[in-house]
Amino acid sequence: MSTEKLSSSSSARGTAEPGSVGIVAPQSHTFSEPLELACGRTLRDYTLVYETYGELNADKSNAVLICHALSGHHHAAGRHRPEDKRPGWWDHYIGPGKPIDTNKFFVVSLNNLGGCHGSTGPASVNPETGKPWGPDFPPLRARDWVHSQARLADLLGIDQWAAVVGGSLGGMQAMRWSLEYPERLRHCVVIASAMKLSAQNIAFNETARQAITSDPDFCGGRYLEQGKLPRRGLAVARMIGHITYLSDDGLGKKFGRELRSGTFERGVEEQVEFQVQSYLRYQGDSFSTSFDPNTYILMTRALDYFDLAREYGDDPVAAFTHARCKFLLVSFTSDWRFAPDRSREIVDALMHANLPVSYAEIESAMGHDAFLLPNERYQRVFGAYMNGVAAETAGEVK
Repeated sequence: MSTEKLSSSSSARGTAEPGSVGIVAPQSHTFSEPLELACGRTLRDYTLVYETYGELNADKSNAVLICHALSGHHHAAGRHRPEDKRPGWWDHYIGPGKPIDTNKFFVVSLNNLGGCHGSTGPASVNPETGKPWGPDFPPLRARDWVHSQARLADLLGIDQWAAVVGGSLGGMQAMRWSLEYPERLRHCVVIASAMKLSAQNIAFNETARQAITSDPDFCGGRYLEQGKLPRRGLAVARMIGHITYLSDDGLGKKFGRELRSGTFERGVEEQVEFQVQSYLRYQGDSFSTSFDPNTYILMTRALDYFDLAREYGDDPVAAFTHARCKFLLVSFTSDWRFAPDRSREIVDALMHANLPVSYAEIESAMGHDAFLLPNERYQRVFGAYMNGVAAETAGEVK
């Protein structure tokens, strides 16, 4: 059914700061069983890259799946090398004593199919042509990610997740898990997410895609074959996205109208540059060297197409009647891209479907990015819920 490409341990430990999972290494597995996709096409084989933290218990009941957002990947916690400047993208919330406590849970974090951090995606070689997939890579839906994640669970011997957890696009995957495999998860944690995107969100994504495709170096998506990379377009796309992930108050508190260079004095011909301009250019330039443009297009389209209730007569209550797990919903007051109203819509549908749900709206000035950042109340709410999941797993709560 499948072949192992890399068997390095993901739970190797090194000297680390308190609360860290330590030094970790990614693992990779190639699945040879064809995967039928929602678009009607089939992937003959594919590779998924993932990391694990903590230890799987004897009955394999303490596993937690982390579903990543648009620009996320498998490296969610710890460091790959002691000299790494930054840990994984959700290190604030994964580790010993943290909300997703690796002393209690076995945590699995993967790079989604279609990604650009080791899993098969547009930058991978198409076995039929010997060239990069590029724009020929099949379009994906959230359900495709969920089906591939289920195969990873099978590989790891996990019949049922203690929890499937995700923020933003990751939250959409977590909800899809509750419908596609209702018996395979006990808890679904959905953070700063929605059942479908608003027209405004779709418009932002399309503007970002246009920035990429209008770059002369895009070459119709075949830039790798041409030895090029549309860095400018991808940088602008990232800047557009990054602005929408922040809030007006958050940007104001961080930068205000502070100048990085220049002056407003009359008679001085020196270009004014605001700190926020420099910050956005840095974000865009950094992203353009680490992310594949075709993957960005693929991921944003998957976001646009996601609609949890579409196949259920546009009735979210009917959709959630298929779920069997408990839910935690979290939103943030200043998140205008995935506003609290979107989370409350999910909560209302779950309540009408007679499913157990907890909800918290967290005060934060950090916009959509708040789900990634330290926040005392968010940590307490998230931690308390996951402690309950751990207690239930240990048989303390029925």
